[in-house]
Amino acid sequence: MDDATRTRIEAATYRRLMQHLLVDRPDAQNIDLMNLAGFCRNCLSRWYGEAAAAEGVTLTKDEAREIVYGMPYDDWKAQNQREATDDQLKAFEVAFAENVGPKE
Repeated sequence: MDDATRTRIEAATYRRLMQHLLVDRPDAQNIDLMNLAGFCRNCLSRWYGEAAAAEGVTLTKDEAREIVYGMPYDDWKAQNQREATDDQLKAFEVAFAENVGPKE
């Protein structure tokens, strides 16, 4: 497979992942994604910003989040985010430390 084809396939796969998270399953909570898989929509937005920076494109944290969430982050939270349980929060502390690092 040539590089251009691979890039198109990877881009299509990313777009399908975003459709799944934003349209098909907005009920999938970030905390559950992080606790189970070690990443969430916020991680995706951070990776998006890092990839943009590597290409010389500057995005703020809020701009990258709006791209990944398909709307301003606060709007997405108001529409989709539920209150986390104590058990979810405890698991998140472990998952965050293992996958992201110390809280900033």
